[in-house]
Amino acid sequence: MITLKQLHYALAVDKTKHFKKAAEACSVSQSALSSAISELESQLGIQLFERDNKSVMTTPIGQLVLEKAQSIRMQVDELALLAQSEKQPLSYPISMGVIPTIAPFLLPVVLPALREQYPQLRLTIIEEQSHVLVDMVRRGELDTAVLALPYALDGLHAFEFWQEDFYLICHHDLPYAEADELRSDQLDPGSLLLLKDGHCLKDHALAACKLQPSTSSEALAGTSLGTLIHMVEGKMGSTLVPHMALPQILKEHSALRAVHLNEPGPHRKIAFITRLNYAGVNNIQLLMKLFRAQLDEHLGVIRAKV
Repeated sequence: MITLKQLHYALAVDKTKHFKKAAEACSVSQSALSSAISELESQLGIQLFERDNKSVMTTPIGQLVLEKAQSIRMQVDELALLAQSEKQPLSYPISMGVIPTIAPFLLPVVLPALREQYPQLRLTIIEEQSHVLVDMVRRGELDTAVLALPYALDGLHAFEFWQEDFYLICHHDLPYAEADELRSDQLDPGSLLLLKDGHCLKDHALAACKLQPSTSSEALAGTSLGTLIHMVEGKMGSTLVPHMALPQILKEHSALRAVHLNEPGPHRKIAFITRLNYAGVNNIQLLMKLFRAQLDEHLGVIRAKV
């Protein structure tokens, strides 16, 4: 009889393309994992993997089988979550992804309240770019992820819980540093520091300013928002940041000023994404309520100081 353990091992090999790494990920010996997969192949009468001393490759028929195995594992996980959801809220382990332009600013605000209100929750957090997190949610490797919208989410649900505008972060020596607001046509695109391609924050900032990607200079691109802030502090230009980033930036960089971007908003929306049949929607709704309340409380104070 085919077992869930065999499918779990096979999926680990497919993901790592390495028997030793798969065994380590499953916390079993390599021989035990290899034996289980050999038995699975024997029961199915097909070869799942082509392997030699240097590489592992999933066969075409193996890929089809493992797609079914992934679906089975997701359904089993959903079954356990459905049963748990009838018990104490947020007491079941949850894996959550967060994009890098949200994680450093959202997590310090929400995690203390989350620990206080739901002490039994075991939360696993992964920080990755949007396309990686979307794929992980689709494959069942994550329960949910926190993304900035708009973003292509075909086949997934989005539960929006926060909206925000962008602010121009500039050095206090610049003439418009003391302004309350600036329109996009008042900005100098040539000195606008943005993230490199692949970060949705860049796309959202360009859209808010009605600028084309070609308007920004690759020479003034950064790999992280923190890098951009240091570049602004070094008077290399200015950058656009979301509202939730302001408290940390202004606290840590006294030479910088924040000026609201006076363009129709909200400039981006923050949402949880899940699979269409995800059984833990009630837990997501509780997280949304808590996250929204903490952001309102935290940024409500900061908003008056900007």
